Amino acid sequence: MNASSSPASPAQLLADHPAVDERTLLSPARRAADLRRLAESPAVDLVVIGGGVTGAGVALDAAARGLSTVLVERRDLAFGTSRWSSKLVHGGLRYLASGAVGIAYESAVERDSLICRIAPHLVHPLPQVVPLLPSMKFFDTALTRTGFLAGDALRIAARTPSRTLNRSRRIPADKVTALAPTVARDGLRGGLLNWDGQLNDDARLVVGLARTAAGLGATILTHAAASDVTGTSVTVTDELTGDTFTVRAAAVVNATGVWSGHIDPEISLRPSRGTHLVFSQKSFGGLRAGLTVPVPGHFGRYVFALPQPDGLVYVGLTDEETPGEIPDVPQADESEIDFLLDTINLALAAPLSRDDILGTFSGLRPLLDSGSGETSDVSRKHAVLTRADGLVTVVGGKLTTYRRMAEDAVDAALATSGLTAEACRTRTLPLVGAPTGANIPGTLAQVAAPERLVAKYGLEAPAILALADADPRWAAPVAEGTEITGAELLFGALAEGAVDADDLLERRTRLALTPAVAAAAAPTAEQVLAALS
Repeated sequence: MNASSSPASPAQLLADHPAVDERTLLSPARRAADLRRLAESPAVDLVVIGGGVTGAGVALDAAARGLSTVLVERRDLAFGTSRWSSKLVHGGLRYLASGAVGIAYESAVERDSLICRIAPHLVHPLPQVVPLLPSMKFFDTALTRTGFLAGDALRIAARTPSRTLNRSRRIPADKVTALAPTVARDGLRGGLLNWDGQLNDDARLVVGLARTAAGLGATILTHAAASDVTGTSVTVTDELTGDTFTVRAAAVVNATGVWSGHIDPEISLRPSRGTHLVFSQKSFGGLRAGLTVPVPGHFGRYVFALPQPDGLVYVGLTDEETPGEIPDVPQADESEIDFLLDTINLALAAPLSRDDILGTFSGLRPLLDSGSGETSDVSRKHAVLTRADGLVTVVGGKLTTYRRMAEDAVDAALATSGLTAEACRTRTLPLVGAPTGANIPGTLAQVAAPERLVAKYGLEAPAILALADADPRWAAPVAEGTEITGAELLFGALAEGAVDADDLLERRTRLALTPAVAAAAAPTAEQVLAALS
């Protein structure tokens, strides 16, 4: 650069950065251009409604098959249930307890794809320990150990290497307390250790899916409402400008989760609320594994304490039927908070209280109504339903199996529309930021950026540092109590489709999980957005 040239804008810096594929950037300029183009030429192969993990997965699957694809989301990517998970990529162990072997195997196979190929930067192995305290009798211990051995068999069947997910085993008491320092020591006779997958951030998985789809040509429209939906058309309203137009499509997929019945009144769901409590790591003395506590009187059901980025621990989760109007943001019930505290305290030397809780979050599972029983007994198997006019709806399932749900939904859309497309290839398609090859841990270790950033952005992490280097305003943490910087907020707005401060604080960084930190960070979020306007 010569002395008279001006520095590159942040948008241009990202577009030119070697770690970033410009085609994947969900920038304000791209959103405006996509809306103009779609209004002028409103005919595509497939429209998917809903920007959660399943909808983003459908958009990626369709785009990867060569279909012209538009995703329409009324709010933001991962606005609903997809951001309220336990952040676990389950191998299906809990489904074995109810005899659902098929679902368990499907979960193990999809976990293998996520942790080994699709998003190895976002999904990592998590040790989970069940402390063997006096309250856990010999029979329960034997059953749990048998379940873990069955989980090992699932891992082998899914062909996940043991170097990626270790086999389960029994460990002595000192190993239990090394992993979970606040566990009660009186009568502790060791523990059972198992391994599963954990997401660094479920919302980041959704963003990664959407950006990867965009890189393959899909149009991703957030803050755009869908109405007058049929099997071949959708009316789209830009929530920012009020502009409205109708998109014609060969096929339409409804992937709106618990709101599916709003799009298709023929769909009958039975939402179930899952609540988590948010704690500081200080409350758990530096938890290094998932602490697994059996729920008394409920075989195969557990409460987990799960270590998280940014010095947090989540304790969850509940399974409460939630009839009535579907809220945008579900709220924890007082009885759920008491249940989670009481259960996790069964395993702790010093009980936690409500004063230790930093925040709560709750999500609604979009379970297909089976008519009877408790929601905890309702099948987690997904369903793909095709209406008489061709509208395809996908419901049920769980975060771990989003990819299979998306594949089945696109297959159904092809069948009802008569479209032809290439074969599904998402089982081995890496997301933006994901390394490939035989030595994925080694590749990630060589990325020239802090480990914290690599765990969130993978190979793109150096681009965050470049934004901070280019403008010192964005180099510092956005608030006391977090390491997240203004550069991460800037990246969220320029590359990840964030439109407003809530998008940045709630879903691109998850700062809102700790309300006090989010309030302190809000001015920086507004400054970032103002700098781009």
